[in-house]
Amino acid sequence: MKKEKVILAYSGGLDTTAIIPWLKENFNYDVICCCVDCGQGSELDGLEKRAKLSGASKLYIEDITDDFAENYIMPCVEAGAVYENKYLLGTSMARPAIAKKLVEIARKEHATAICHGATGKGNDQIRFELGIKALAPDIRIIAPWRMTDVWKFQSREDEIEYCKSKGIDLPFDHSNSYSRDRNLWHISHEGLELEDPANEPNYDHMLVLGVTPEKAPDKETSVTMDFEKGVPVSVNGKKMKPADIIRKLNELGGANGIGIVDIVENRVVGMKSRGVYETPGGTILMEAHKQLEELVLDRATIEFKKGVAEKLAQVVYEGKWFTPLCEALIAFTESTQKYVTGTVSFKLYKGNIIKAGTTSPFSLYSASLASFTTGDLYDHHDASGFITLFGLPLKVRAMKMQEYEASKKGAGKKASAKAAAKKVPAKAAAKKAPAKAAAKKVPAKAAGKTILKPVMRHNFEAEAAVIKKNGKKK
Repeated sequence: MKKEKVILAYSGGLDTTAIIPWLKENFNYDVICCCVDCGQGSELDGLEKRAKLSGASKLYIEDITDDFAENYIMPCVEAGAVYENKYLLGTSMARPAIAKKLVEIARKEHATAICHGATGKGNDQIRFELGIKALAPDIRIIAPWRMTDVWKFQSREDEIEYCKSKGIDLPFDHSNSYSRDRNLWHISHEGLELEDPANEPNYDHMLVLGVTPEKAPDKETSVTMDFEKGVPVSVNGKKMKPADIIRKLNELGGANGIGIVDIVENRVVGMKSRGVYETPGGTILMEAHKQLEELVLDRATIEFKKGVAEKLAQVVYEGKWFTPLCEALIAFTESTQKYVTGTVSFKLYKGNIIKAGTTSPFSLYSASLASFTTGDLYDHHDASGFITLFGLPLKVRAMKMQEYEASKKGAGKKASAKAAAKKVPAKAAAKKAPAKAAAKKVPAKAAGKTILKPVMRHNFEAEAAVIKKNGKKK
């Protein structure tokens, strides 16, 4: 019976090398390796020999560097997409490009499954699998690190011993090293001292693409770039395709300590992780593009575009490249690049990118308007009416708040006066107490009639006068 085929996303590292015999042993697959070249450079040396030695029936090495640069990197550059203000999405952009190529090879080989070596704690498992599901929902996905019932390896040592047991003697040792991912855009570093955020990175041992700012030259490097519709077309007057421009900027930026970022980021799976990213060329390209956009885009577009950039960064980071939302965000971004054409100059110095002038035939900057000298296009008196209308909501609100405070104070005064009227001094209250008590004893019939006050001393003279008068009448 003919064996089913599985396409293994092969990097040539220890994990994916150990996966080859593991797939054959546990699933009886015909293992076809596919290494997708996104600009890894020398990391691809010796891959075919290693894959065949490990038991693969075939190895594809697919160079998608130009596709990666033009169709994945550039849309993110044009958008200004940066995850959590620091991460320039180097790995995030590459994974959907790799997934697309894996599906293409799987269709070509009539494979029934695709296997990847991403761990169960990372973002890459999500990015690979969302890409495969979007492009080939019928293909089975195998993720060994999540299959703990059959994937028994707990350490690097376990994998090395397993390979040796299968007769695979490879140039891997037990020594610890950083977990790295490299492509045209960047190289990432995780593990070792970086697992504790309290530790300072060991840059002397870590860096691959460049040096720290402290070790950069004491002299600045001048750079000029030309853009056409948002896309870089030359560096220092030399025309190049985007991939070669990134390579050149990596060289220039690395030498000047540009683009080293130490970040604790929020992974999609819910945990925080720390990594150091070297993105020298990408950092320069993003800054140069932004420098040109400042000159040619209007305020409203720039403001709205910031929100699009943030959302696109999140979408790409989460592996949702092949979605309607991602497509729509990129379409909007492309519509803003029609006039992003011009020349950008800057200097690189010890980790800094310093502006040195920007020009564009579509510049919205007007020296006559921006200068302090009064010109024909701007009448200072017009500002009065503008400020009146622009500040009207603030003024109306302030007036309403004043009315509210005044009414609250008025109500407070009335309440105080009423409360004061109800308060009777203690001495007055004591004098009124007997009268109140006597008033309570008045009979009901006497209510409403004039009541004579009782005479405290008998008046004999008044009584005699009354008797005398009554006698005369009779």
